[in-house]
Amino acid sequence: MEPRVGVGVFVINPEGKFVIGKRQGSHGAGTWALPGGHLEFNETFEACAERELLEETGLSVQNLEFLTATNNIMLPENKHYVTVFMKGAVTDSSAQPQLLEPEKCTEWQWVSWDELLEEGKAQIADGPAYQGRKLFSPIVELFKQRPNVRI
Repeated sequence: MEPRVGVGVFVINPEGKFVIGKRQGSHGAGTWALPGGHLEFNETFEACAERELLEETGLSVQNLEFLTATNNIMLPENKHYVTVFMKGAVTDSSAQPQLLEPEKCTEWQWVSWDELLEEGKAQIADGPAYQGRKLFSPIVELFKQRPNVRI
């Protein structure tokens, strides 16, 4: 199986928080992830991030930039992804995420970097015994592979 490219978007509001959603209907169901999806043929990271964010949440983003990338081997699902993380600011500071693809995501929440980092570290430390909000494996891998990254 060939690796695929996924793009995740940290879309930041004026309070410094970003959106995560609870996945359903695909690998990682029940875990919390950034808005995003698969990079399409002939598409830039920026175009993919803008498209996926708008399709999933109705939010528009500005000042998009590359943050980092991780290598994600998901053995239980027999999948391999390179995940490209992008960051940008919401264009409308009062905009709220909409649930536009309810078959893929059950809810959206604004969270802070510190909150997500704390949950990620706890999930890594506790492994399968972790009882908190479970993060999608590419986010967990972000904390493992790129421990110095900050948004």
